[in-house]
Amino acid sequence: MCGIVAGIAKREISEILLEGLRRLEYRGYDSAGMALIDNEANLQLHKYSGKVANLENAQRLDPMQGCIGIAHTRWATHGEPSAVNAHPHVASGRVALVHNGIIENYQQLRGQLEQQGVVFVSATDTEVIVHLIDRALTPGTLLIDALRQVLPLLEGAYALAVIHKDHPNELVFARKGSPLVIGVGIGETFVGSDTLALRSVTDTFVYLEDGDVGVATAGQYTLYDADGHGIVRNQARLEAHEDATGLGDYEHYMLKEIHEQPHRLRDTVGPAQLDPGLFGATAADVFARTQSVLILACGTSYHAGLVARHWIESIAKKPCQVEVASEFRYRDSVRLPGTLVVCISQSGETADTLAALNHANDSAVVARLAICNVDHSAIVRASDLVFLTRAGAEIGVASTKAFTTQLAALMMLTGCLAQASDDTATASDQLTAALRELPVAVAAVLAQEKAISQLATGFIQKHHSLFLGRGIYHPIAMEGALKLKEISYIHAEAYPAGELKHGPLALVDADMPVVAVAPNDELLDKLRSNLEEVRARGGELFVFADKAAGFSDGDGIHVLPMPHCSELAGPVAYTVALQILSYYVAVAKGTDVDKPRNLAKSVTVE
Repeated sequence: MCGIVAGIAKREISEILLEGLRRLEYRGYDSAGMALIDNEANLQLHKYSGKVANLENAQRLDPMQGCIGIAHTRWATHGEPSAVNAHPHVASGRVALVHNGIIENYQQLRGQLEQQGVVFVSATDTEVIVHLIDRALTPGTLLIDALRQVLPLLEGAYALAVIHKDHPNELVFARKGSPLVIGVGIGETFVGSDTLALRSVTDTFVYLEDGDVGVATAGQYTLYDADGHGIVRNQARLEAHEDATGLGDYEHYMLKEIHEQPHRLRDTVGPAQLDPGLFGATAADVFARTQSVLILACGTSYHAGLVARHWIESIAKKPCQVEVASEFRYRDSVRLPGTLVVCISQSGETADTLAALNHANDSAVVARLAICNVDHSAIVRASDLVFLTRAGAEIGVASTKAFTTQLAALMMLTGCLAQASDDTATASDQLTAALRELPVAVAAVLAQEKAISQLATGFIQKHHSLFLGRGIYHPIAMEGALKLKEISYIHAEAYPAGELKHGPLALVDADMPVVAVAPNDELLDKLRSNLEEVRARGGELFVFADKAAGFSDGDGIHVLPMPHCSELAGPVAYTVALQILSYYVAVAKGTDVDKPRNLAKSVTVE
């Protein structure tokens, strides 16, 4: 990980590569580098730890130019963040390579190369690849043939782009388990880890599949499959979209994206019709044959799945399992008959979720459905049915609008499954009304932003926090805890409130703020008793409560009155309130809100 930009053209491309890296900064990274071959076939290299700005400064002080080059932002997996470990990696001063992914057998390969006299300068797994290609380049060997000789030796995942000073008119590349796209220009060809990196130069893309290997010149590209046979992949023309890179009047992308949620929810639910056709041409038939649901997801998307389980089981009356995708394929599991597999991913390239999707493909599965924010992504292409959320580009690493639009999509899925089971019209009417209510409910929460921000001062000097919720609000508490730890670096854990007395209550004291989600529902009295247990032990409570829930400020309790909303819309509304709290805590602590340390936006390695 984390970002690749490469290109070959009839014009100088150093600034194009830098712009691509700027567009990839949202993914999270710790170093950046760029290599170009100039008109005299000299291989030039800049790479630095830290931000892309360091690379830009080096380019100003010591400009590199060329019509062919590769660039990279690295998120460290093997070896500490440093200039030496940054990409591109070079062998013999002639071949340079960038790599996303992980080579699992790199230690074995490194040992073999060291026995042959190769001297390594980095601690990365990537450096073995560039040395293997260098050694495969015997006189008369084509660069792509050298790459093809090396690929069978690599175990793990990779997206690769390679240039060679003795082959200045060709860029070679390969993909297995890590995303890579071709950007098709007029008389120029680019390669990137996602389309956003290349949108400044083209709107036409080719999405590579696992095993694809290619060679590009300034005017064309040629693709081969894993067996070396020539192949053709369809080109996709992406629609023009609003410029997602501007902050406007907002200080951070995360705050901008929090405020975009009413609009994005409106786009996602459309006319709020429970139409199976929104999930695909065959969805009506699939939903009619669905007897159970298996949801696979990671991180924030996993929390969305946990919320959906409550809806699917209580409204659609289908048994629903929710699995952490990174663990799912490493244990023996049993699929129920007639299982609809639902994969949830913001990027559609989440490596763990994609692997789990491919694993869940047996006779019990009626279809595989992707709920995703990115069209043409790997998970979308691997699925039978697709629902695209309309969150727009999400730049902040901590997911906000992607999560709430996922919940909207899952609410629509619940309604379609209920209809397919000849469930009552009442449930459909309630779901339709809730879908229409979502943008209004979120807008009402955003109106409380100032009051929520004032609660942030209670967390600035704290190192730990508990989040509590009952029923469907337990996964909302989990999401709130994840947001706080992601961007403020405060350790936060979520529990069902009834579990307090089973262990976590031992942690409660004046230095442990406790955040509670308190809608006015059938579990309110139970929750109230749980919160009294916290107060009795000197804990400080921050309660997000429905105005009719009967909570009031007092000694050790701070209450944020929440606008009343329906039972179905509540999880989305309370989520937004917790997003706002986490944002202002992080701002007060002075952390990097949009690019929190150690995290990447798109997790494309296992």
